[in-house]
Amino acid sequence: MKPEEKKLLADVRTGLFVDGDWRSAEDGATFDVEDPSTGKVLTSVADATPADGAAALDAAAAAQESWAATSPRERAELLRCVFEAVTARAEDFALLMTMEMGKPLAEARGEVAYGAEFLRWFSEEAPRISGRFATAPDGKSRLVVLKRPVGPCLLITPWNFPLAMATRKIAPAIAAGCTMVLKPAALTPLTAALFTQVLSDAGLPAGVLNVIPTTAAGAVTGPLIKDSRLRKLSFTGSTPVGRKLLADSAHQVLRTSMELGGNAPFLVFGDADLDAAVDGAMVAKLRNMGEACTSANRFIVHTSVAKEFSRKLVERMARLRPARGTEPDSDLGPLIDAASRDKVHGLVRDAVVRGAEVLTGGAPIDGPGYFYPPTVITGVSEDARILSEEVFGPVAPIITFDTEDQAVNLANNTEYGLVSYAFTRDLRRGMRLMERLDSGMFGLNSGIVSNPAAPFGGVKQSGLGREGGLEGIEEFLEARYAGIADPFAG
Repeated sequence: MKPEEKKLLADVRTGLFVDGDWRSAEDGATFDVEDPSTGKVLTSVADATPADGAAALDAAAAAQESWAATSPRERAELLRCVFEAVTARAEDFALLMTMEMGKPLAEARGEVAYGAEFLRWFSEEAPRISGRFATAPDGKSRLVVLKRPVGPCLLITPWNFPLAMATRKIAPAIAAGCTMVLKPAALTPLTAALFTQVLSDAGLPAGVLNVIPTTAAGAVTGPLIKDSRLRKLSFTGSTPVGRKLLADSAHQVLRTSMELGGNAPFLVFGDADLDAAVDGAMVAKLRNMGEACTSANRFIVHTSVAKEFSRKLVERMARLRPARGTEPDSDLGPLIDAASRDKVHGLVRDAVVRGAEVLTGGAPIDGPGYFYPPTVITGVSEDARILSEEVFGPVAPIITFDTEDQAVNLANNTEYGLVSYAFTRDLRRGMRLMERLDSGMFGLNSGIVSNPAAPFGGVKQSGLGREGGLEGIEEFLEARYAGIADPFAG
């Protein structure tokens, strides 16, 4: 471990954050956080118990009324201050993410910029929370609609974007006037801890944000979801876990936001600019080593250009160098753990057994860490698991089509519907695809769609609700209506 890495780790708090204080878990338990590029332990973090979770919700519930009473401008200024603080410490956040999650340092810097933008965006949205006043259609009363914070929220974030997924939930909650309990992923809790310290240093009042890393997620969050004081659950993670959380949330009729799995199709038509399509494919497939719900999962390429597209993609993929993210020539980091690497390889082997051909990559890399090489496979049969399961790794399976209708049917043949991509020079076709593809987001001649100013979310079993954009803050607000007797009557 390099000296700057040791120094940074020494500065990161590793306890629970409850009611404005850092503390140990009730039973003193901790768990280890590993560097996925080496498999070595970075540090140990407090492992929250159900009692710790209850204390966190106690603090959030106690702080809700006073926090909701703060002015929108006060909340906006705090978020702006935090945006500037995160930006000032961009190198610390980037290095910490690279250490605990594995992504190359250059990509981690990109996540810091992206994650910080949610703080700036929602700092600007806080003063814009509005209601409406109207005369009733019959003229006999006045209608007043107020927007109020929903109340204490449970936020559950994934391991793959440890800063951006936290800011995407915390920023709108703060802007709306909600208090929170955050459960970060056990694989990557350190970035959340550093971000929590920045929030605390910026003056966030005690109890507004409480952070409880734990290896016993169900035991700790289950009682919170059943507690009548909790009013919202926001979760990013797998669809199976999301289904269970939705079922659990039904007992208290919680407001829920669910950003779940994806199986993004990447369509390349015969008239596409192939160089641009390959550029887009590299971004859409390899962002975060493919460990992203927006990652292109299935490459659906017109028969007339499939061979050339495959050749160009293989050339680009084969040049990449997997290495620890802190190395200056690292193009691709490791997968998050051994189980993830083994799952990716299992999908590749299943496709090969069913007749697919590996054009590059296709086998785990020997040595320390959980590396898997950039891989391209063609001739994938329709029953291959890799076409129906989320890959979450640097593997590009290519299948072909002949007509637009066939491409759309192949793209929509999934239970998921988060994002889809298409490359074509025909604007009319692009407009048709925007309406025909069953996904909450669509990238036309672009391999990236995520933007804090845009609503992020999917349809079907990719979830419900939206994060970011004008819609993001609405997830943390509820409308209250008052009917007022006609002031001119009598």
